[in-house]
Amino acid sequence: MNHLSVKSDNPLLNVGFRVPFDQIKPEHAESAIDTLLAEANERLEKLSKSGDRQFAGFMADLDVLTEQLGTAGTIVHHLDAVVSSPEWTEAKQAILPKTSEFYTNLSLHPGLWAALKAFAETEDARGLDPVRARHLKLTIDDFKREGADLNDADKARLLELNTRLARVTSDFGKNVLDATAAFELYVNADRLAGVPQRVQDATREDAQEKGKEGHRLTLHQPTTTPLMTYADDASLRREIWEAQGQVGKQDERDNRPLVAEILKLRREKAQLLGFANFADYVLQDRMAGGGETALTFERDLEARTRSAYERENDELEAFYRQHAGADAPELQAWDLAYWSEKQRQAQYDFDEEALRPYFPLDSVLSGLFEITRRVFGASVREAQAPGWHPEVRYYDIHDEGGTHVASFYTDWFPRDVKRGGAWMNGFITGGPRQDSKNGGGVDPHLGLMCGNMTPPGKDTPALLSIREVETVFHEFGHLLHHALSRVPIKSLSGTSVAWDFVELPSQIMENWVMEREALDLFARHYQTGEALPQNLFDKMIAARNYRAANTAMRQYSFGSTDLMLHVEYDPSGDADPVALARESMGRFVPYTLPDDYAQIAAFGHLFSSPVGYGAGYYSYKWAEVLDADAFSRFASEGIFNRDTGRAFVDSVLSRGGGEDPAQLYREFMGRDPDADALLRRSGLLPA
Repeated sequence: MNHLSVKSDNPLLNVGFRVPFDQIKPEHAESAIDTLLAEANERLEKLSKSGDRQFAGFMADLDVLTEQLGTAGTIVHHLDAVVSSPEWTEAKQAILPKTSEFYTNLSLHPGLWAALKAFAETEDARGLDPVRARHLKLTIDDFKREGADLNDADKARLLELNTRLARVTSDFGKNVLDATAAFELYVNADRLAGVPQRVQDATREDAQEKGKEGHRLTLHQPTTTPLMTYADDASLRREIWEAQGQVGKQDERDNRPLVAEILKLRREKAQLLGFANFADYVLQDRMAGGGETALTFERDLEARTRSAYERENDELEAFYRQHAGADAPELQAWDLAYWSEKQRQAQYDFDEEALRPYFPLDSVLSGLFEITRRVFGASVREAQAPGWHPEVRYYDIHDEGGTHVASFYTDWFPRDVKRGGAWMNGFITGGPRQDSKNGGGVDPHLGLMCGNMTPPGKDTPALLSIREVETVFHEFGHLLHHALSRVPIKSLSGTSVAWDFVELPSQIMENWVMEREALDLFARHYQTGEALPQNLFDKMIAARNYRAANTAMRQYSFGSTDLMLHVEYDPSGDADPVALARESMGRFVPYTLPDDYAQIAAFGHLFSSPVGYGAGYYSYKWAEVLDADAFSRFASEGIFNRDTGRAFVDSVLSRGGGEDPAQLYREFMGRDPDADALLRRSGLLPA
């Protein structure tokens, strides 16, 4: 990896493989980025005038042109997401327009564009190996997609659009984070009847830490999910549901106007670049290829799921009437999780909470790492490095030959200054060294996994729900994609793949969580060490597809609404996108949404970055089809079959974006995906 040769007092300018997280402060951000931008601009000018048109002196340098700038920018954005403060947010806001302008100007640089086209005509370019040839083709495609052929006036407008999009989407994410952190509700113990004891204990301890009586409730998922699922007090469930509904709508933090502006900016950008809409622009280089294909995919799944969805809701309604009485009020949004859980317990005698004692986080991680060793031949060991918070842990990954191929950080628990959800990110991309023609050396990759899992209690370790266990496995799948990449081109390494392919490595990992042999490696009671009892496992498997159609419809609602807004909605018209989104989502829920329903205004996946999952949320379902089908090979050949695992590493995990994803999939499976695999796994088609 290229490191700055000049030592600096600014730790962001001394980022080697061990990031000095214990030294980096908000005041370092802007000056470091200014220095790195100046350096990148200098290299850019040199590259655009370079007479050397061989791959090594041109494309290889272009590949790493923004490497240090990208790492420093990622660190700043990361710290604002995990230890957010007014100072970190200000630091991020200060660098956003500068980096946005640089990246826009990079793709619009006439000298570099001319040099790139000139290189494409050389003998060297015509003789490239397939991965480098793909790099050249995708780079040319990217330049075109980013406006390299635009006239000067349109280039100037594109810069304005990109800079504004970076700012507005950042504001959107900040509003969600701030609104989530600002909410707290103190309640007496009697309002928490039915809620698991561990949640009652945790919320009481939280209140005590704040110097208050009672229990402190927040909008963090480890609190809201059990409240909505178990609280007998319907008025409390309603209060929490309505509080969640206020995120993105409050004065000073109202994202609704931002949704309209982001959609307008995205549409204008797409049309400026020659596309009908933002979905066509974004999906051109993905497996779906365009917005209509993705919409058809979503609507086909919806049509094939709807009858099972309606049947499930009729059954729940009948169960509710049987227990609450014929005259009970209609089921509301805040009743659904509660009564669904009651029905599931009655149907399967299964309460997911009974699983938690068998899933202490440390055991889950040990099991995950053992599965990784057996299946993929990679060993994981805890190591030491400075972190950004006392809860951060650090690990090294070695391949079968003992080579250090990657390291990563973990940060698993919620904090009021940390954004919600779970994610994986890469700080540094390693891989085969450019000068190691004979595979003589690799630089390790560096990444992280973050989550908002159930934290430890006063007297208990962090005991995860089965969904949280799946999330840990999911994020680690992304991490393996980054860590095991052997692509020599950094911009095609690891998770730099078509976005509707990127969830395959993460989602396939979740399958091991439902396999007895895999659970036997780590599902042990945290007090007794007893293995997960067979009857509890059997109930879990029997109940795994409980209300599967409703679970699927929830995902379709997000994917279809996203595509509707980016394909069919006209931002230049009078229609309100928030109202249209409510109408769209209303088709996928068995209750009436309130008139001011605005979940879309809190939907960070779609609107908290210039692209993110915008026009791409369908990717989760698309990749679920791939993972359900691809895991069928492990299921038939053995879930710990080392040869199958090696084939998956060789065909998918190590290859990044170095080849067409459809081809990589065919290489692993020997055929194209079976579109029915997902519906079969969900019990919505006969096995």
